[in-house]
Amino acid sequence: MDLKDLRKQIDEIDSSLVELYEKRMEVSSAIADYKIANGKKVYDRERELEKIKTVKGLTHSDFNSIGIEELFSQIMSMSRKLQYQKLSEQGASLRLPFIPIDSLMGSAKRVCYQGAEGAYSEEATIRFFGKDVNCFHVDSFRDAFGALEDGSADYAVLPIENSTAGIVSEVYDLLTEYENYIVGEQIIDIKHCLLGVPGARLEDITTVYSHPQSLMQSARFLAEHSDIKQISMKNNAFAARKVSDDKDKTQAAIASRRAGEVYGLEIIQEAINQAESNSTRFIVVTNQKVFLKGAGKISLCLEIPHEAGSLYHIMSHFIYNGLNMTKIESRPIEDRNWEYRFFIDFDGNLEDSAVKNALRGLREEAKMMKILGNY
Repeated sequence: MDLKDLRKQIDEIDSSLVELYEKRMEVSSAIADYKIANGKKVYDRERELEKIKTVKGLTHSDFNSIGIEELFSQIMSMSRKLQYQKLSEQGASLRLPFIPIDSLMGSAKRVCYQGAEGAYSEEATIRFFGKDVNCFHVDSFRDAFGALEDGSADYAVLPIENSTAGIVSEVYDLLTEYENYIVGEQIIDIKHCLLGVPGARLEDITTVYSHPQSLMQSARFLAEHSDIKQISMKNNAFAARKVSDDKDKTQAAIASRRAGEVYGLEIIQEAINQAESNSTRFIVVTNQKVFLKGAGKISLCLEIPHEAGSLYHIMSHFIYNGLNMTKIESRPIEDRNWEYRFFIDFDGNLEDSAVKNALRGLREEAKMMKILGNY
């Protein structure tokens, strides 16, 4: 047979497949009606595993067995999505314990940030809440989450990622540990300065203090001055404060211009970080399940079965509902070797029907899902 005849056979088979697929989806729709009427869950994992095992047994080669498994996994995934859609259409809307609000502002609100006066976190706090914000600083990220938990703060401002250094992994982990939620974000351009006591010159400096990420971001400058000893600090503002307190001309800090102003230091050299477009994204966190009306980004974390195809099927909920996923990160799960928790950002609002459909599917099919916030 020539290629034209073979392709004609393929077209006829494909036509039959489409017809059978539509018949199957009609039956799936009837199953959805039954499940809705009887309060049954859409996702029946054991039934699907049994079904895949059965259809794989009908094939005649290992290659076809693998292909049939993938094909039927997709067919059953589409069946579930149809059923989730019918649940929404028949009024079984997903109930989310988040309350839309008009504003985060208020004279009684207290905001904490990690670091000290002059830290980039303080700048992000002022930029987001305004210069009259009632704020205070804490030593560590965990202290900031603790301040929300004990009620001494209403909001915390924390760095979540840097455009050159990547994510702040500790903050990601704390978001899953504590019942706190993201309600806003602020991006700050990072411009590191080499700061010293008044009168200090570059040739005087033998030791420089800064946060490890700031040292890394200034690696090119520091490589040109390899005789300068580098010492890590928990925060750039802490580094500036130390240099100010020690009053030692041989010491310098890598920190912001504002940190220099706060601690009475002079700028020895500006813009020493090599990336011209270096910025840090800060998140605004609270312990209340609220979100601003009109919020356009959702963050969540989830755990999925540790088996082939799990992440692929989870991602399909975003595709099917037309949602734009903007970020995905993974973090190892403590005490579970080689298993990971995924953090996902996507465009949407918790009141959107497409978002609710996707979240319904994610909640049923993931081992764990937590909405981290809508902002």
